[in-house]
Amino acid sequence: MSDLHPSAGPSSPALLQGRFEGRSAFADLVRQGFAAAAAEGWREIILCDATFEDWPLGERSVVHSLNDWAGSGRTLTMLARNYDEVTRRHARFVSWRRTWSHIVECRGSGAVAASDLPSAFWSPVWVFERLDLVRSTGVAGSEPARRVALRERLTEKLLRSSPAFPATTLGI
Repeated sequence: MSDLHPSAGPSSPALLQGRFEGRSAFADLVRQGFAAAAAEGWREIILCDATFEDWPLGERSVVHSLNDWAGSGRTLTMLARNYDEVTRRHARFVSWRRTWSHIVECRGSGAVAASDLPSAFWSPVWVFERLDLVRSTGVAGSEPARRVALRERLTEKLLRSSPAFPATTLGI
């Protein structure tokens, strides 16, 4: 990782401010983001990725952080092209999502090209975005301009999406 300038509140884990590089750095950012959300009680999180295949969503530590974070007044919105890889690779997350379906909204981008979806984690406090998926490089930070710009791009994508990845499948 380069340009590490962690910052944190008194009870939260340090969050990267600057550039990151590599799959392990990316996975650590996801873990740290959820841990900070739980510690600080972030009210809203938006995740966006074409497939979420290389996100550590199914790891025990991530699901534990999500359990600690989940509660009244919280929302998690996910946007993906499809959720096939989430179902295949992240069983713990799928189970957690079923339990907390009342605070989790999953949206699908349908025919949008995978390259048109950012790979990003947004919160009102801190964000990160992978700019190069192959090398897992990107930037993270808590600057207001960065948070607002990413939120506007995600909102635009969400407005063009539709409900996807139901928590349960009802049969007849």
